[in-house]
Amino acid sequence: MGQLSLVVAPNARGKTNLLEAISLLSMGDSERVEVSEEMISFGAEIGSVTGIVEHKDERSELSVVLTRGTYMGKATPKKRFLVDQVARNKANFVGKLVVTLFCPEDMRLIEGSPARRRNFLNQTLSLAHPEYGRAVTVYEASLRRRNRVLDAIREGRAKREQLAYWDQSIIKNGNIITDYRRDFLEYLGQVKTSFGKYQMEYESSTISAARLAQYSAEEVAAGYTLVGPHKDDFRILSVQKFTNAEMQKSGKDLMKYGSRGEQRLGVLFLKIGGMRYVEEKLQVTSILLLDDIFSELDKVHRQEVIKMLSARQTIITTAEEDLGVEIDGATRVSLE
Repeated sequence: MGQLSLVVAPNARGKTNLLEAISLLSMGDSERVEVSEEMISFGAEIGSVTGIVEHKDERSELSVVLTRGTYMGKATPKKRFLVDQVARNKANFVGKLVVTLFCPEDMRLIEGSPARRRNFLNQTLSLAHPEYGRAVTVYEASLRRRNRVLDAIREGRAKREQLAYWDQSIIKNGNIITDYRRDFLEYLGQVKTSFGKYQMEYESSTISAARLAQYSAEEVAAGYTLVGPHKDDFRILSVQKFTNAEMQKSGKDLMKYGSRGEQRLGVLFLKIGGMRYVEEKLQVTSILLLDDIFSELDKVHRQEVIKMLSARQTIITTAEEDLGVEIDGATRVSLE
């Protein structure tokens, strides 16, 4: 069993905030909120998280500083990343601390929106590959600028030629994103677990000059870019022994046909597969952050999670006072 800390407290006592802070130091973003200002205390201008990371003989201080865009009357970046008090860009910050976070919201990863699944891809791949994180950052910024130009063309305030630079940027970075996503989903299709095997179907919205030209009129009418990895999705198929020959060939689409329990196992598979991928690429052991997920799982599923605790530093939050009976060797921490 690895180093295990069990944080026990009633709901609304800050358990999730603790894990969100650790996750922020790892991924540079929150798992729960899209707008970084929402992580700043109400009424405050600034917020920060600092942590010490020790790995073998190396020791680093990681910090993320958040503002609402101004501090003491001056314009400031909304998010700053520091390693040993030296400013870094996000791509060179992410991955200094490697964590895998399981939270109740993950249980909607399969049944939820495509944006939730794209976020899973982005967070996993950005941890493993800084170049992927850079491509996403540039792609998203270029996409916003391109959409503004499309809107201006629609209103007669700009010419189509003004799209050329942004077209090149989203094509270049979009193809980088697509290649990494395809490789990762192929990797997941090879991952074996004790509770089943799964196939991944990548529903890629490929981007090229020809594809942009194909939708040029529709994009101007919509004022929005209609193709590219911001439209990607994937499906997870459970591969079991079915009597139906066609289903045996293609697998069971868990979004459409999976029971609640099957979907939960599918989510566990995705998170375990993502953890293994990052660990293999970076040659590190991930820290596990388990945010009150045992309340979402039955006994069988709980045991699958507990199997992952061996040889890993793990922090578990729970409101269940008797959860520690199921896990041996845990250091118990109570939040007052």
